[in-house]
Amino acid sequence: MKSAEIPQNEEERLKVLNGYSILDTLPEDEYDAITKIASAICNTQIALVSIIDKNRQWFKSAHGVNATETPRDVSFCAHSILNPNELFIINDATKDERFFDNPLTINEPNVIFYAGAPLNSSEGFPLGTLCVIDNKPKVLTENQKESLLLLSKQVVVLLELRKKNKELEASNKKVKELNMQLNDFAFRLTHDLKSPINGINFLLNVLKEDHSALFKNTEAEEHLNLISNRIVYVDNLISEILKYSKVTSENIIYEDLNVKELLDQIIDTIDFQNKIFFDTSNLDFSIFTSKIGLLQIFQNLISNSRKFCDEEKSIITVSFKEEADKYFFTYQDNGPGIEEKYWEKAFTLFETLGASDGSNNNTGIGLATIKAIIKRLDGKIYLQQRPDHKKGVSFCFYIAKRK
Repeated sequence: MKSAEIPQNEEERLKVLNGYSILDTLPEDEYDAITKIASAICNTQIALVSIIDKNRQWFKSAHGVNATETPRDVSFCAHSILNPNELFIINDATKDERFFDNPLTINEPNVIFYAGAPLNSSEGFPLGTLCVIDNKPKVLTENQKESLLLLSKQVVVLLELRKKNKELEASNKKVKELNMQLNDFAFRLTHDLKSPINGINFLLNVLKEDHSALFKNTEAEEHLNLISNRIVYVDNLISEILKYSKVTSENIIYEDLNVKELLDQIIDTIDFQNKIFFDTSNLDFSIFTSKIGLLQIFQNLISNSRKFCDEEKSIITVSFKEEADKYFFTYQDNGPGIEEKYWEKAFTLFETLGASDGSNNNTGIGLATIKAIIKRLDGKIYLQQRPDHKKGVSFCFYIAKRK
């Protein structure tokens, strides 16, 4: 018996092999189907997906034999990987000096005929073979040889797919860990920043209440009011940054929800001064999407309509259209609207369209947050003119449907 030589690139080959995380995994139907087909096409008793490890050949799939592995030094497949670009065929092992006295030839499973098609990695390293075996001499036809090679490529596809899935799982795990770290950092940063801001605000209120006579009708009173206004702005900014970091990193949970009930809930929470008119009767239906996501989208839009309303009442309308793969919403109000030249800029983080001194406490994060949520729901949002050409804003957005 002559054992196969060790390939010169063995160390690199084993490193690549380990990257597939395939060794000692449980049987899988996809591999078993291939060995069964290979056995039928080549009319052999046995077919194997054989992986050559450091000291053994291990069978990911074994059709017609109960073994799960054998020592590498008696392996036919160990010879096959030395010629990774072609079929390795032994028509009659009893007449081959390398195998006539091989334990696998003279004992069970009596390997007399062997044909191995290489399983090469994307880098070109031989991982093992798809092989067919019989206990009597045999010669394969050209069609059988071609079929065996094609099936071996399908095994490689499965191996590569497994590797990509493992890499994706590792990447997802890393992203989740980074998101957790980001959320933790944002929470701690918010706490650390809000504490001194609250302290400054408290001292300002003390000055205003206990020493108002000193500042009344003076320039100092204007300065105190400006400082107080800027503190409110910074406090809002910190809260909005925390909200933005959450919506761009937290897991999305899909569920059935009633649109009317969701919007009515938002109005009940926001409209404590009864400044909003919003007839939701046309939205009494259910859709399957992210409830938290949709709530945050409409909560931001309705809050903006209420905040910037320059009429006695903020009149809001929402229309809905469903397509095969999307939910479409159009949101309109009767507020001051947004000039067309600012439509793209409106969704940019920290861009504000109000007073340049920040006196309206607009952080420029709300619409960026909405865009981020919609993007995570595989959708898009944009501004357009109101179809009726009346004063106000008109947002159009869609989100992808999920089963």
